[in-house]
Amino acid sequence: MAQSDALEIPSRRLRLRDIVEDPRILLMLALGFSSGLPLLLVLGTFSTRLAYSDVDIKSIGLFSYLALPYSLKFFWAPIIDRFDVPVLSRALGRRRAWMIATQCTVALSLSLMAFADPGTSLALLGLGAFLVAFCAATQDVVIDGWRIDAAGTDLQGVMAATSNLGYRLALMSAGAGALFIASAYGWNVAYLSMAALMAVGMVAALLAPAYDRAITDATPAAPARTWTFRGAVLEPLTELHTRLGARLWAILLLVALYRLPDFISGVMASPLYREVGFSLVEIGAVSKLYGIWVGIAGAFVGGWAMTRFGLFPTLVVGAFLGAASNLAFSWLSFGGPEVWRLTATISIDNFCGSFAGMALIAYMSSLTAPGFAATQYALFSSLYALPGKLVAGTSGFVVAAYGYPVFFAFTAAVGIPVVVLCLLVGRAGGRKVSAAEATATDPVRPEAAAGDEIGGNHPRGPGLASTGQDHPGAGRPAKPHPAHG
Repeated sequence: MAQSDALEIPSRRLRLRDIVEDPRILLMLALGFSSGLPLLLVLGTFSTRLAYSDVDIKSIGLFSYLALPYSLKFFWAPIIDRFDVPVLSRALGRRRAWMIATQCTVALSLSLMAFADPGTSLALLGLGAFLVAFCAATQDVVIDGWRIDAAGTDLQGVMAATSNLGYRLALMSAGAGALFIASAYGWNVAYLSMAALMAVGMVAALLAPAYDRAITDATPAAPARTWTFRGAVLEPLTELHTRLGARLWAILLLVALYRLPDFISGVMASPLYREVGFSLVEIGAVSKLYGIWVGIAGAFVGGWAMTRFGLFPTLVVGAFLGAASNLAFSWLSFGGPEVWRLTATISIDNFCGSFAGMALIAYMSSLTAPGFAATQYALFSSLYALPGKLVAGTSGFVVAAYGYPVFFAFTAAVGIPVVVLCLLVGRAGGRKVSAAEATATDPVRPEAAAGDEIGGNHPRGPGLASTGQDHPGAGRPAKPHPAHG
């Protein structure tokens, strides 16, 4: 959410009847579902499939790189806003055409993953996962753009909350639902079922009004927007450096390291569950279903802490809790497959991860300037997600060399310099605390309200509004994401 809009007073009072009768709300629910469905199928659920298919632990870690498009989509977001899909755009409008194109490609790629056997066609399975991640990340850009075009400032909060609800329902479907189906009928049926569920988003895209086409028709002489490296990257960074001075480098380091422990450890959670001896049904029920609701609770507590104690104390506590919670996985690795131990571990991890995700979202939001809020937030959220995902690929090698207890203890230790950085530069955004708190308590997909958060320590990739305008939600928080595993 842009800083300037976070503080605006809506021009009119929304009534419950307006919300219930507005068809855009139901469409946003379905589009949010379509946006969230592919994520776990290339992250947590995918790692579980690899682990239960006896894929080497090192390879599982390297496969985490396939989800990088979620962290890099800001590079091609302006291109999606500039160019049409041949044939489809003329009939549906640019945004709806891109929605349908990406949703169909996601469904086809999930079907490819369904028929690719990890034992004999691992490379083909990886190709399918990459295509899913790339097209799903592109779909997120388009859906965000449609949401911003579809509603004014007074309805953006409702649209974001509805999208978040659909997103969480999708996480449950792709997490617990996929594991339950895989346990009963096999992974090919599970992935085909998820591919079929993409029809929810396709129907919503076909029913959604083409607002961008109406705007284009009304202003045919408007110059075409072009993407420039100077306008998209250099100017926002120059403004940050001018305003924050030498502190900017320490701040960037803090943002890059804050969720690093979670990204490093997240890929190895599912292999640990397999090593300990938990079944797919147990993992689905505890990690993918129960864990999501614990993550929601952590996000609410994080928002409350900011309103009660302020941004700086919450940021410091979040840095400590987000890293220290990884010690729960070290503890889990020492015992047998007792469900109460898995439940305790997931509870600690998801609650602390969502708490930390809310604090980071508020901190990053507080650092942006009104004129560059969307772009600066997109750059911050990319920075916080990218280093962790780059390092996460090596996690399998560390586990193979030292074992799970040492690995998770190491990820917890990474939090020590993060806490120190918080103490040094954590007050940098203090002058905009009210705006930061407004963003943190707004239910825009936590990217995590996450990581990049939806609950747990898997922040989702950052979002960049494809319109390039400073609307509410234009710098969508990284979908603070699913639970470990």
